[in-house]
Amino acid sequence: MGTFCTSGACLLKSGADVSTAFEEGSGFQNPDIDTADEMWELLIGQAESFINAVTRINYTDTYTTLNADVKKILEDACSSYAAVSAIAYDTKSYRARADAQTLMDANWARFQECINLLKDKKQTDFIDGA
Repeated sequence: MGTFCTSGACLLKSGADVSTAFEEGSGFQNPDIDTADEMWELLIGQAESFINAVTRINYTDTYTTLNADVKKILEDACSSYAAVSAIAYDTKSYRARADAQTLMDANWARFQECINLLKDKKQTDFIDGA
């Protein structure tokens, strides 16, 4: 599983109506990925790489040296990003398309807030000193 977050955090943010493929692993259209854990691992890995790239800091390599607050910000960002992808995978599983859109918007906004914190010079000085 990923470094920054767990599938449970992603599942929680994806809402009760997320595709059963992300709970049971059935129905995914990739022959190399057939379990829910593998699906989450893929999305979490993509999220971690994106966070590292967009912040220009390789948090994955230094994760064990980070303090608890920074780890929680990374967990929040990573789980929000992965949840958006899981929701977008099958928006028809939600009662209404607006429900899926609201969850994606909320997770994307949270992801952006976390990235802004991680990129802001004042915040990174605080993070480095924490």
